[in-house]
Amino acid sequence: MSLQFHTVPVTPFQQNCTLLWCEDSKRAAVVDPGGDLDRILAAVEERGLKLEKILLTHGHLDHVGGTAELSKQRQLPVEGPHEDDNFWIEQLPMQTQMFGFPPVESFTPDRWLNQGDTATVGDELLEVHHCPGHTPGHVIFFHRPSGLALVGDVLFAGSIGRTDFPKGDHDTLIRSITEKLWPLGDEVRFIPGHGPMSTFGQERQTNPFVADKRFG
Repeated sequence: MSLQFHTVPVTPFQQNCTLLWCEDSKRAAVVDPGGDLDRILAAVEERGLKLEKILLTHGHLDHVGGTAELSKQRQLPVEGPHEDDNFWIEQLPMQTQMFGFPPVESFTPDRWLNQGDTATVGDELLEVHHCPGHTPGHVIFFHRPSGLALVGDVLFAGSIGRTDFPKGDHDTLIRSITEKLWPLGDEVRFIPGHGPMSTFGQERQTNPFVADKRFG
């Protein structure tokens, strides 16, 4: 399989920052660099990868806190999330105070992402799906050939994203999961923003928030 991945848990929230790379070209993207850049870059060097961009699922601090610094340090363009999360990114300095994190800069992505867009990692193509609810501008990335999705904080193994933050909405999140994620296929493996991987099929059977039996 030519798309490879490796997750690096970062920040006190143990957020799954993911390295995605194209096996043929060794070109890579960092998805959700929330912090601990030394650990992320060590994983990049260890695998001999060439970073070409940063991809973001949404604007929360534990997912984007290292973005401005990494982008400057390595001259990397930033793609994502959807523009509806701009207010979160603008509030990064305030988020750091609220959660007791070291100060970080806000930034403006080079490219906002919308439903139906695509993003590339080396020679590999990722589909972009806008999945609001946890935040209004949350997106997920899906690599159809390998059946791999990076879903940020939309869905977890056995749980779903919180919706008690500003502009979060529970009903919208449930719709994003059932109408945007489930149609991608039960066999899809997903990397959540926190915790272990699972499959959409497993969550449809057992997840107490979104299992099919809840809607039967």
